[in-house]
Formats: sequence, structure tokens, C-alpha cells
Amino acid sequence: MDEMEIVDIEQKYMANVYSKRPVVITRGKGALVWDINGKEYIDCMGAYGVCIVGHCHPRVVEAIKKQSEKLISCHCSLYNDARSEFLQKIATITPKGLDKAFLANSGTEAVETAIKLARKFKGKPEIIAFMGAFHGKTMGALSATWNRKYRDPFEPLVPGFKHVPYGDCEKVKDAITDKTAAILVEPIQGESGIKIPPENFFPDLREVCNDAGVLLICDEVQTGFGRTGRLFAFEHYGVVPDVVCLAKSIAGGVPIGITVARDDVMSSFKVGDHSSTFGGNPLACAAACAAIDVVVEEKLPDRAATLGKYFKERLEVLREKHKIVREVRGLGLMIGMEFRFDVLNLILGSMRRGVLVLDAGRNILRFLPPLVITQEQIDQVVNVLDMVIGEEESERLRSQPSN
Repeated sequence: MDEMEIVDIEQKYMANVYSKRPVVITRGKGALVWDINGKEYIDCMGAYGVCIVGHCHPRVVEAIKKQSEKLISCHCSLYNDARSEFLQKIATITPKGLDKAFLANSGTEAVETAIKLARKFKGKPEIIAFMGAFHGKTMGALSATWNRKYRDPFEPLVPGFKHVPYGDCEKVKDAITDKTAAILVEPIQGESGIKIPPENFFPDLREVCNDAGVLLICDEVQTGFGRTGRLFAFEHYGVVPDVVCLAKSIAGGVPIGITVARDDVMSSFKVGDHSSTFGGNPLACAAACAAIDVVVEEKLPDRAATLGKYFKERLEVLREKHKIVREVRGLGLMIGMEFRFDVLNLILGSMRRGVLVLDAGRNILRFLPPLVITQEQIDQVVNVLDMVIGEEESERLRSQPSN
């Protein structure tokens, strides 16, 4: 099929729920992808943060090939060697005490599991989440998500959720009642614009949860596995949560979701309380084992810290040069660049010049590149951004009415 045939088929048969870009991607390697016409792009989207080890990492590809020839599917009612290896590997990289895992297929499923788990363990219905939060689009995770555009069409949502200002522990204290089971929080809010909390927020939040006897659930779906310069973003704050939600990058691009919890918390689930047909399937587990080995052995969190600092410094130069850039913020290779206007033209202009970037709201560019991106590729990205920002700045000046 040619480019237009592919576009026409997706438009005809696929639910119209994605904001599509006019490009057909057919191949990827490392931090690069190619479209159907052979044009090369530096990928700072990373499939919305999935491709931490890069596209088609050889070790992940080899693991998938080997496992696909042995066994692709095995329900968790049966034991399996690939699953066992993966569970053991997860237990070695998560903080001591977070030893039990439930395996699913996506981030929103990991969050759903955490919500059910908190309610079951505490015997209470209430979950406190935060303004600006994004936790997924299934009904429970959506109830914890803040943005009204996602929520309003599907009300009534799951009851028992409250939202308080992000970074404000006093508001958290005020919101806790004798019905509160857990606090659900992102270490960095990604979808709402790469919002980093105040320095003492997480230690204070841990103390609030301890004092009130409620669970602290960290949603690390976007921040986990080295993205921010640490294996898990909560490590920046010296805090260990009671439950962690993981997904996106764990399996090198294969769908997976994990909810990791303290043994006593996870043990509140009894046989039949929660399950997943595809969760823990051998193919995903084999891919995840390989991806974790890559993250650890290639020291990708350290790489994210170093290159993220370099990337931010280069973007800060653009902020000083172009007055339409308001702020640059982020940790590791999770970076946001806020503008004084809608960024759609910048996204499309960058794409035309061979760079793929994300948005995070109407006026923020978001960068979630593979952690294997090179410094030279970052320089190319910054050079392209300099051009498209300059063009947009000039166009806006020309369009202003003269006095």
C-alpha cells in the first residue's frame, strides 16, 4: 500500500479518537524513525514515552523472537518460566518492601488495579488525586484524572474521588477524612505540562500519609524506568510509596502494565478479586526482561540525567533568544517548553524538518525521546526548533496590525 491508501484505510475503519499527524511511520531504530517514503525523523515523542531503550533494540527484538518460537500466551492460572524471571527481575530493581506485583497490559490498568487494591486493603472508598493529574481514560483512572474535557462526556464517573492542588500538602491534610483510602500522585505531572512539585512536597506527603494511615500510590507510568535520571522518579525525593503503577517503557514497546505494592497491601487481594487474561503473558515478560537488562547495564538513567541537563541548557538558550518562549522545565529526558501561544505550527514545522515532538496542552511542547538519543541528535533537534520558533515569531510579528 502507498501512503494515501494507508491514511484512507485508517480514516475509514479506525475510531476517530486520535489527533493524527500527516505522516506514515513504518520503521524505527534507536532514536530514529522513518516514514513510508524513507524520510528520517529524530523521535522526541518516543511513542508517548514508551521507547526508553530505543526503537527495536536488538536485545528486545531477540528476546521477542526467541519467546515467540516457544510460547506466546499463558494465562496466570498456570505457572510460566518467562513470567517468573520477570517478576524476580522487577523485585530486584524496586525498593525493598515493594515485593508483590500484579501484571496487566497498560498504564490505565495499572492505575485501576491500584484503586481497587487501596479500597480493598483499607476498606474505605475515597481516593485523593490532584488538579492537573492524568491517570488514564478507563472509568476508574478517568475519575482520578483532572481535565474536564476527558471527564465530562462520560459522567457519572466512579464516586469517591477528590482533587486538591498539586504540591500543596496542607490542602491534602484538609481533604483527608475517615473514609480516605489513598493518595494517588504523579512524581511529575506529564500530561498537564511537565509540572515538577516543590522540593519538600513528596517527603511531606509521605509523612501526611503515615500520620493519617492512608496509602501513598505513585503513578510512575510516564516517569518510571530511568526517564527522569533515576530508575524511578520518587527516588529524587527520598520517598518510598506503598504502591507504584508502572507501564509504557517496561517491555521495550510491547504493551504491559504493572502494579507493585507492599506484600501486606497486595495480599488483601484474594483469588478472583482481580485478574487479566493477557496480563503476564510470556511474550511481554520476555521483552520486559530484556528491556530492564538494557536500562540497567547501559546505565540509561545516568544517561538521561546527563543528556537531559544538556538538552535543557540548549533549550534555555532558545528561551533567551526567542521572547515567545515562556519557560523550560523538566527532569532528565522528560522536558517541557512552554510558549505564549498554541504550539501546533511548531509541531508541524518540526515534523517537516525531520523532528517529531509532542504537546502537553495547547501551549507546551513535550520531549520524551528514547534514552539512547545522542548529543548530536539533540543538537539537531535544537537547531530545528530554533528555525521553526524563529519563523513563527516572525510570522506573528508580521500579522500584528500596524499603528
